[in-house]
Amino acid sequence: MDAGQHNGLPFMKMHGLGNDFVVIDARGPGAPHMTPALAVALADRHRGVGFDQLAVITSVTDADLHLTFWNADGSLSAACGNATRCIARRELDLTGRDTLRITTDRGMLHAFDAGNGLTSVNMGHPEMDWDKIPLAHPMDTLHLPMPGDPVATSMGNPHCTFFVEDVAAVDLETFGPAYEQHPLFPHRVNVQVVQVLSPTNLRMRVWERGTGITLASGSSSCAITVAAVRRGLTGRHVTVELDGGTLDVAWKDDGVWMTGATMHAFDGVLTAQFLAAL
Repeated sequence: MDAGQHNGLPFMKMHGLGNDFVVIDARGPGAPHMTPALAVALADRHRGVGFDQLAVITSVTDADLHLTFWNADGSLSAACGNATRCIARRELDLTGRDTLRITTDRGMLHAFDAGNGLTSVNMGHPEMDWDKIPLAHPMDTLHLPMPGDPVATSMGNPHCTFFVEDVAAVDLETFGPAYEQHPLFPHRVNVQVVQVLSPTNLRMRVWERGTGITLASGSSSCAITVAAVRRGLTGRHVTVELDGGTLDVAWKDDGVWMTGATMHAFDGVLTAQFLAAL
């Protein structure tokens, strides 16, 4: 950590449906230099703060802000839908605006005030070609050659979606890690188990790469919607029921839209003692 942070490092704690984030606004003077070690220390729910993902806000010339995402194991992620919605909600409230342009390693995202305290983000177009997800070699991404006949999709990060009869019957603690590092996915993968409740309603549980089981996942909700539409199981506009709540997802001509509630839970400051121990 930079020596300029000797007075401590402010952070925000936010969540989208229980999918929780530490957010650091690095747009001001003396901004922190994020490292894998700091990300891991912050993720520790006993000795740090705890999070599913970490988001760092920086300035950019061609948009309103830039977001960089870190997993709990100190690895980077190009996309995090719920964190994007949480941060967009704060920025919309602070600026009084209705729309935002946000850059990520995934590309340019657009966020909108959906009314009633809800926030929408266009997560962009899904990637469905094997080399864009990416997979280890050419194959049909709609029917992966592995038990359970899953679907592969990328929303800026790779997803492997299993359609099952009952999500509650799946032992996600063992199922998730068994596939997260499957050799078909050179960058590891987010694993979803999905139950089709109706043509407009999906029930999902998720294991996120580098983190584990989470109460919700925005990019996963987008990926399973794409997978369900490709399989002919649902229409293009669905409600996704997660352990932490519900998201509205619509696969439109201009991308996959995700709408839901957010919460800015509290603000805090990492102490000089914590930072010096890294």
